[in-house]
Amino acid sequence: MEHDLQVRILKELLEQLDTGKNVDAGVQYKMSTDVYTCSEIAAREREAFFLEHPQLIGLSGDLPEPNTWFTIDDFGVPVLATRNQAGEFKAFLNACRHRGARLTKEARGKGSRFICPFHAWTYSTSGELLGIPQQDHFGPLNDACDGLISLPASEHKGMLWIHPAPEGELDIAAQLGQLDDEITSHDFARYVYSGETVLEMNLNWKLANDTFGETYHFQKLHRDTLGQIFYGDNLSYETFGRNHRFVFANKGIDVLRALPESDWKLDEAANLLYFLFPNIQLNIGGSNIAMIKMYPHPSDPGKSLTRISFYFTPEMIAMAAAAKESKGIQVVDADNVYEEQEREGEVAFTLEAVTEVFSSTIADQDYLMGEQQQAAAESGLLPHVWFGRNEPALHHYHNTFREALGMPLLEPVLAEAKD
Repeated sequence: MEHDLQVRILKELLEQLDTGKNVDAGVQYKMSTDVYTCSEIAAREREAFFLEHPQLIGLSGDLPEPNTWFTIDDFGVPVLATRNQAGEFKAFLNACRHRGARLTKEARGKGSRFICPFHAWTYSTSGELLGIPQQDHFGPLNDACDGLISLPASEHKGMLWIHPAPEGELDIAAQLGQLDDEITSHDFARYVYSGETVLEMNLNWKLANDTFGETYHFQKLHRDTLGQIFYGDNLSYETFGRNHRFVFANKGIDVLRALPESDWKLDEAANLLYFLFPNIQLNIGGSNIAMIKMYPHPSDPGKSLTRISFYFTPEMIAMAAAAKESKGIQVVDADNVYEEQEREGEVAFTLEAVTEVFSSTIADQDYLMGEQQQAAAESGLLPHVWFGRNEPALHHYHNTFREALGMPLLEPVLAEAKD
């Protein structure tokens, strides 16, 4: 991200903190809760947003070298993603061409061949059919059975994109739009995959997404956890078509007041979050990235799956490993794990602690609220919910979803800002 933009965002946040004024969209919205419970809407979303739409499935670090691979089966199509012998990113239907059995049920691995567990048909990481046991018994094959079914795949500046349909259009420039240059300036290719957490809970996938749509709740719900690290009720917010940038201050922002603007760095003073339509939240720090992917349940609108993948820079991984090995560093208290703590110059936390606290905060606080919201919506007694002037990301999410499905946009309730 260009330094001038970092400074502009940080100035906006400091002004909000100094004046006690949050971002103001100027309107409120009232939205029917049926978007969280209606099976018909859920089916339309699954088709339009997941089966017929490009999917960001990871970063280049998920496939760190030739003949590495991973699988994903979260949006209705079983995908086998590979980096072939030549180092190219490929994606296939995770199904043998013989009888459709999964080539592998493992989450990820390394190897130059896939051997179907059913009849041992063998394929390369480029999808080529390499061998059929007892082919003289089986008989000849025509070209239609030659190799795995390929899916459109593109490795775009460290991002791994696929389309779930073999004939689907994969236009990453159109998908990212004006956000392309900015978001890819974070050099995604250098980050190393470092594990993941999967949350399966009783809330609609959009309620999971709503979790990342406002800072109004920080000093309430997260008062004793994230509220110790981040200021609530502040937000620098900008939309880019169906995507957006969402930035809020941490308590280190106060240090900037004594520094020249040339020394200001966004990742030291604020949290940077990008939303990529329809279901991705990218939480970007200076040394780490959390990619949060939210998927609907295939048949129940009241359930969803969230996959949180963690990536760290090689420098941070090496620093944490060295500290842990040389000093026997213990994990700091979970509520303060994000604080910059040092012990004799060594990192005083493990990467595992960071990932665990991040995931558990979402599950035990944010998503717990989401499950309660889901239950209220399913009761039939809560006809609508409100989105305030200080919640512009929620306005954007839901109007974007509605526009994409051809539904009427939410009717704004005009409100004059008060001094």
